[in-house]
Amino acid sequence: MALVIFDLDNTLIAGDSDHAWGEFLVERKIVDAEYYQAKNDQFFQDYQSGKLKIEEYLAFALEPLANNAVEDLLSWRDIFLEEKIFPIMLPKAKALISKHREQGDYLLIITATNHFVTELIAKSLGVDDLIATIPEQNNQGFTGNITGTPSFKEGKITRLNTWLENQDLSIDGAYFYSDSHNDLPLLKLVDHPIAVDPDDTLRAYCEKNNWPIQTLRDDQ
Repeated sequence: MALVIFDLDNTLIAGDSDHAWGEFLVERKIVDAEYYQAKNDQFFQDYQSGKLKIEEYLAFALEPLANNAVEDLLSWRDIFLEEKIFPIMLPKAKALISKHREQGDYLLIITATNHFVTELIAKSLGVDDLIATIPEQNNQGFTGNITGTPSFKEGKITRLNTWLENQDLSIDGAYFYSDSHNDLPLLKLVDHPIAVDPDDTLRAYCEKNNWPIQTLRDDQ
C-alpha cells in the first residue's frame, strides 16, 4: 500500500474552493460585497505569486465563520457544494482516485483551505482522509482563529508528520499530486512528485528536474 497525497484546489477540482467560497459569500451578500471581493481577489493573487501571508489570510477568511451561526453556515455550505463545487469536479481526477483505490493505496487530501470548506468536498471525492487548516471552535461556534499549524507550504509537512504518528503508514514510496509551487516543500519530500496542470513556476521546476507533469482537464 502506498500513501497517495493530493492537493485539492486546481488539482482535483478545476478551481480554488477557498476563493470560490469567498465569492459565494459575496454573491449571497453574507459579507460586505465590495470590500470582501477586493480582499478575496488580492489574497488569491498573493497565493498565486507566492507572496501570501497565511496568518493575515486566515484572519480574513475565517471571520465570516465567526460572524455567523453554525446552522446557517452548514446550510450555506450545502448550497455552495451544489452550485460551485460539483460543476468544477473533474472526471479525470475521479478516475485517478479510482486507479489508486484499485491499487490498494491510501488516499489523502492535504490542503491549506480550511476544514469547514473542504470536508464535504473530500467526502464527495471518496478519499480516506483529509488534512486541512482547522478553524477553532468553542461552545458558541467558530472563533475566527485556527487550531494548530496551517497546512500551507512547509506547514503541510508539519501536519503530515503529525498525522503519520497515528497511522500505520510511511512517507516512503509516497505520491503527491499538486498544481502549485507553494507545495514544493512537500513535493520535494516524497518519492513520487507529480505536477498536475502546474502553474508556471512549478512547471519550470518540473522541467528542470525531470518531474512528471500531467493534466486532469478534459479540454487538454
